[in-house]
Amino acid sequence: MRIVVVGEGMIEIARTANGAARFGYGGDTLNTAIHLARCGHDVAYLTALGSDAESLDLRRRWTGEGIDTALIAVDPTRGPGLYMIRTEGGERSFTYWRDNSAARQMFDLSGSATMIAAAERAEVFVYSLITLAILPKLARGRLFDVCKTVKSAGGKVVFDGNYRARLWTDVAAANAARDAALACCDIGLPTLDDERLLGAKDDADVARHWRERGASEVVVKLGSAGCRLDDGRVVAPPSVLVPVDTSGAGDAFNAGYLDARLRGVEPAAAAMAGHRLAGWVVMEPGAIPARTAAAPYR
Repeated sequence: MRIVVVGEGMIEIARTANGAARFGYGGDTLNTAIHLARCGHDVAYLTALGSDAESLDLRRRWTGEGIDTALIAVDPTRGPGLYMIRTEGGERSFTYWRDNSAARQMFDLSGSATMIAAAERAEVFVYSLITLAILPKLARGRLFDVCKTVKSAGGKVVFDGNYRARLWTDVAAANAARDAALACCDIGLPTLDDERLLGAKDDADVARHWRERGASEVVVKLGSAGCRLDDGRVVAPPSVLVPVDTSGAGDAFNAGYLDARLRGVEPAAAAMAGHRLAGWVVMEPGAIPARTAAAPYR
């Protein structure tokens, strides 16, 4: 099954316990794409990088993860975004430098039309509210057109409601973009904490809103409490963990859940698969930990 994931992959700088810097890469949809590829799926990542050495290194490393990088446009004047991560007690905080990243122009570069046409042939199309936040308004419209084309051909559209306030002018703009995405959404993956910042009361309110706006299947992520399924059941993680680094936990859950659902697994069992993958990620440093024997990939 061909999966196309859209978003921004960035250079990650993480401070270690002794104050040294560790370099890696990450980004919400990139994290999900890599986990899906590690699960054995055919995954292409749609974005833009520069022609600089760092961009070339990112492309090489993502290819090494099993990602098809043919849908990565080249911006001759811009490069990748950058973020720094700090962790205290397992919880993370971020500082970003992404305002002039190549990914913001992914739909306006040479070759973009060919990339869009390839994305329209996806059987599964995945993006997030962060993807929408970094794109200009006209580019968001092009992305929504891709969603409609994928759905009309019988494919599935997956939308993750990652909300980062600093990327939006105000809450109203973020809500409007999210609701536009839900109008063409098969599987919705909101996070309760994010939705509360956008005005939701509780997990039931989130599920109701996402279903009423168009999402066919909604899983509300509840952090350490687990997730809420469409039937109202809360599926808790298999064990209580003391995280080393919570970076990318929700993105890993998305991948574990989607991998299982695309294989025909029912939602509750798929949620457990998502919890297991997220649980492994939070016990390792970085948004995309190196694979270990404990990693719960197929």
